[in-house]
Amino acid sequence: MPAVAGGSLVGTVSRVLARSPRLEAVLERENFHGRRVSLRGGLAMAAGTTAVGLLAARPVAQGEGARVAQAAALGAAVATTAAGAAGLVDDLDQGAHDGEAPAKGLKGHLGALARGRVTTGALKILVIGAGSAVAGAVMTAADPRPHRGLGGLVDAGVRTVAIASWANVHNLLDLRPGRALKAAGLLAAPMALTQARRAPASAALAGGTLACCAAGLREDLAEQTMLGDTGANTVGALAGASLASHPSPVLRLTSACAGTALVLASEKISFSGVIARTPALAALDALGRRED
Repeated sequence: MPAVAGGSLVGTVSRVLARSPRLEAVLERENFHGRRVSLRGGLAMAAGTTAVGLLAARPVAQGEGARVAQAAALGAAVATTAAGAAGLVDDLDQGAHDGEAPAKGLKGHLGALARGRVTTGALKILVIGAGSAVAGAVMTAADPRPHRGLGGLVDAGVRTVAIASWANVHNLLDLRPGRALKAAGLLAAPMALTQARRAPASAALAGGTLACCAAGLREDLAEQTMLGDTGANTVGALAGASLASHPSPVLRLTSACAGTALVLASEKISFSGVIARTPALAALDALGRRED
């Protein structure tokens, strides 16, 4: 089962990394409370989500569905690997190559790139975008409904945007302990619980997302670890891949539009502010988090 493997790997990798004082020193960061936490949570999440992608085709063993499942699994593995690699570069660099006035937001990083300056944020956009594009193309090529010419490009583009946008959304949400993991779990739960028959590959990816989130949530909420860009990008990419691989074109387009809308909205509004002003969201956001 991909979910069991992914969730188990998240816990195992985190425990193994915690046993190395030298690695822990490299991965130690200060969170928003000023506490020292470890980025091993992000590395563990990257390992678990990539494993889910690699194994997601196993529940669908034969027939036309097997080809679709294999494409979904390969696409998810490529997307999570790209997201994790780009996130890790950003986490380890810590803005050292961004200059004295680091770019912020999508507009800032793209503007810097247009001026010939490659920030780590711009690198993430390029690498995650490329990984998502490969994933989208693979999924489109395996779709049993033929996509030729412009139709194929549009379909692959929609899938690409669904994956890349949700990877970015989860990165934007990862400003408080547990927030990105809760969001990924809420996004994946309906797919995992209701789509096993209609969309087994998508359901397997969503179930793996849930398992990885559950495995990493306790340490994240306890402020022992943090996802960083590495973990937030990968769990978002896996959740996005579950949406992008769904057989419904309407669901794929809706997912791409919703993810893009949230990314663009983040340029103008603070997600933390919206959550704080909305009692239900604030309660969910604080659930399980340390109070001190």
